[in-house]
Amino acid sequence: MSLPEIVSREQWRAAREELLAKEKAATRARDALNAERRRLPMVEVHKEYVFEGGDGKATLPDLFEGRPQLVVYHFMFAPEWDAGCRSCSGFLDQIGHLAHLRARGTTFAAVSRAPYTKILPFKARMGWTVPWHSSYGSDFNRDFGVTLEHEGEWVERPGVSCFLRDGERVFHTYSTYERGLDGLGSTTSFLDLTALGRQEEWEEPKGRASSLGAPAGSERVRYHDEYEE
Repeated sequence: MSLPEIVSREQWRAAREELLAKEKAATRARDALNAERRRLPMVEVHKEYVFEGGDGKATLPDLFEGRPQLVVYHFMFAPEWDAGCRSCSGFLDQIGHLAHLRARGTTFAAVSRAPYTKILPFKARMGWTVPWHSSYGSDFNRDFGVTLEHEGEWVERPGVSCFLRDGERVFHTYSTYERGLDGLGSTTSFLDLTALGRQEEWEEPKGRASSLGAPAGSERVRYHDEYEE
């Protein structure tokens, strides 16, 4: 095994300071990239999709659960499979308490092509409480680039898609796939993908921090059992 070099505390501190400068530069670059993502235009979703979940049939607007934003995790689970993807399962295992996302007007849900009759027992086996819907029989996965035709066969890939609701209108704002999922799982990492972002005053473009009519950013953070819908 190749291990890091052993040095004195002074040498380590100097090397750490050098790396810290690069880390801060990367943070500033990430903030700029997130702002550019929030400036992306959006596309209205006109097609009517039908999903099936714990409460029966649902439309895409229903998946928002009354909130302005929706983050969908495209969980790889093809109709002919007996269990969900192992990598996608590892991803879902790391999802924290959803109250923090919901407090920022954002709903998180998983969607798979498998029938809900297959999703339900697998979800119970894994012990997940995350909302999970079946898109079986619809074009949802193909339309959002996670079920692709390759050499005459349909293949799956993981992804995340973000949606924004304005009244009865639904808009697609962002999608990312495969390596684009690296580092996702925390509340802030998902919010950084959305059009409204973390809703903090320092974020660009201005004017979105107060979009939910509540205190911005960290002032809104509570213990997860103290949030009010």
